[in-house]
Amino acid sequence: MVPDLPTFAVDDGFAYEVPDDVAGIEIGSVVRIPLGGRRVGGYVVRLREGRPSRPLRPITGRSGELAVFDRRGLETLRWVALHHVVPLAMALRLARPPNNPRPPTGATASDHVEPPAPFETLGNAPGVGTTVVVTGRFVVDTVAWAVGTLEVGASALVVTPTVDDAGRIGAALRAGFGARVVVAHSGLPNRERTAAWARFAATPGTILVGTRETALWPSPSLGLAVVVEDGRRALVSPQMPTYRVREVLRRRAAVERFPLVLVGPVPTVEALAAGPTVWEQPGRIWPVVEVVDRTEEPPGSPLVSERVRMALRRVVAGGGRAFVLTRRRGDAPALRCVACGTVRRCGCGATGVAAGRCGRCGAEVGACGCGGRRFEALGAAVGAVVDDLRRSLGGDVGDPQATRPVTVGTVRDLPPPGSVDLAVCVDTDAFVFAPNHTAAEDALRVLARLALAVAPGRGRRAMVQTTVPDHRVLRALRRGRPLDFLTEELDERRALGLPPAVAVLAVDTDGDAASVDADLRRLTAGEGEVLGPLEVGSGRRWLLRGAELRRTRIRLRGFVQELRDGGATVRIEVDPVDL
Repeated sequence: MVPDLPTFAVDDGFAYEVPDDVAGIEIGSVVRIPLGGRRVGGYVVRLREGRPSRPLRPITGRSGELAVFDRRGLETLRWVALHHVVPLAMALRLARPPNNPRPPTGATASDHVEPPAPFETLGNAPGVGTTVVVTGRFVVDTVAWAVGTLEVGASALVVTPTVDDAGRIGAALRAGFGARVVVAHSGLPNRERTAAWARFAATPGTILVGTRETALWPSPSLGLAVVVEDGRRALVSPQMPTYRVREVLRRRAAVERFPLVLVGPVPTVEALAAGPTVWEQPGRIWPVVEVVDRTEEPPGSPLVSERVRMALRRVVAGGGRAFVLTRRRGDAPALRCVACGTVRRCGCGATGVAAGRCGRCGAEVGACGCGGRRFEALGAAVGAVVDDLRRSLGGDVGDPQATRPVTVGTVRDLPPPGSVDLAVCVDTDAFVFAPNHTAAEDALRVLARLALAVAPGRGRRAMVQTTVPDHRVLRALRRGRPLDFLTEELDERRALGLPPAVAVLAVDTDGDAASVDADLRRLTAGEGEVLGPLEVGSGRRWLLRGAELRRTRIRLRGFVQELRDGGATVRIEVDPVDL
């Protein structure tokens, strides 16, 4: 038994006796066990029959009536614990529902249902391994095609970035597959999520559509997993273990031998680097985008150009809807020199310069190359953009909480595909030059989603304001296809020694800097290098970089536990989103 405690000290588990009055114990059962002077939860990870060589303490009961993993699931969960440097119990929790599960009532094995004709467009079933489908308009169709190729009695798991995505895709799948489809996401009450977990775990042929936390839910008949837009940040756990849905499902697919399909308009560089089968939709992946070159405007121009204002007026006059995208509150906008109009950038390439200091590398950023020291913002937070647009559009402009013809919001407020007549990005440069190593890829992904929010039809369009119209992100955006751009990105990251070319572990701690630094360099010796420390909040961050860092991950377990036992806080992030 592995006690349900967040410490490496219990990873090897302890032996307990199963008394005769506790029935149904199997691998993955959640039990109650005595430990020290208290009772704690625990997970069964091994069973052995026969008389023990010494007396054992008995387990005191079972929690729930269903196992939360089987032997194959345990293999994947052990990998999660090792790869992300967390205690095994923290990984095992990822397979559990919110409440103790019971078998679903009235659930029987589902019959195979043929998908509707529009979904029969991609040909043969995906093979074992990873298939990347690059598409914008046909994401739901692709999901349904993949699900429609399942054998009789096989289940499918569809993981989406958000609650809204889960609801929208779940509703579309129900039109073709009926009651086989179950939706489970973080917005539902614990009781409903637990019921969905039990249905998936106990009923062959179930199609589960859910958000990030469903990625490791068990199913004895899983025949397919689909990840929608695997590059979205919502598909990366912010808490330890900081797993990516794509990576845990890729590992799970290899262990359980089922196909993994990644679908969306802009695949990740990491997904392509693994050598998947790639299918790209013919033609443009997203609609035509109009690029508004801000270098043509004099310094001191409003946040929103006159070309965009005219387009917004036409949409409002015609009774349509528009969405205006800006950076989230707290992010530094791109700045340009008032004297020459050049965008203010640090030597590392980032534009996130606040109070004269780079948000990526922390370096001081002085005057413009022309000598100018006055800069103006090319973007602003939602409230400032709303105020700016109201000067020309009046009360027709509002934030996402208001019901107005023109909505101003951030990435989290992007409307669903095909739902607006005009979509605008105010400060494209802040996305393109954001202070993280995946900024360009992330920017194309966001701008593609913005373009896809525009409904098809004459006169409808997307517009983006920028001072770098010839940047490769803008070239890819105009081209309407991402793969050439992503190949360039992969080559650049390989040249710079960035993921996915190497593995990177970020270690954040408030422990003694000199001692931690020495220990990390000792632990990575012969396998990688240590960069840092860098001041982060009240602590420091080190980056460990190497080919795989497998031995380093194993060595870190004892080191992390020792720091925590000494009262320090420690966080380890694998291939961090923001370096």
